[in-house]
Amino acid sequence: MEFLQLTSSEDFRAKNIYESYCASFIEDERRSEKQFQQLFAHPKVKVFSVIDQFENIGYLILWELSNFTFVEHLEIFVEHRNKKYGSEMMRILFKEFSRLVLEAEPENQDDNSKRRISFYQKNGFTIIDETYMQPSYGEGKKPLNLLLFANWKPESLERIKEEIYDVVYV
Repeated sequence: MEFLQLTSSEDFRAKNIYESYCASFIEDERRSEKQFQQLFAHPKVKVFSVIDQFENIGYLILWELSNFTFVEHLEIFVEHRNKKYGSEMMRILFKEFSRLVLEAEPENQDDNSKRRISFYQKNGFTIIDETYMQPSYGEGKKPLNLLLFANWKPESLERIKEEIYDVVYV
């Protein structure tokens, strides 16, 4: 498995990613197509296609912030799930980026939420904030109550949240 950084929203892999992104995340949890395309020009963002044996099996959208990396979205495509790709992706992420932060829905949302939380916890993440509020992605979209996870014990939770709010959700 490898991570291939995409540099253009015109790349066919970026188009596949956006299609899956829209199918997998509810409207309030995702960017508009224009906002998604703008990620490729942002200096703090890296969009990766996750490749295994020359096949696109998923993606990562990462923000390299002051002293941590924020995982805005990650997904293994539906047809490749339950094959241990997610754990392998996490292993590589931990190797490449030492301090990771990500958001997830509370487990009371649905069975997938429970599985997702369990997956993150089995793969080295702990909940650092149970009252985290993901800001709105824009007009007509609602902010969401989510959990905030990290793979280390941050010194200042408030500083992390401020930076996410000020850089990622602008």
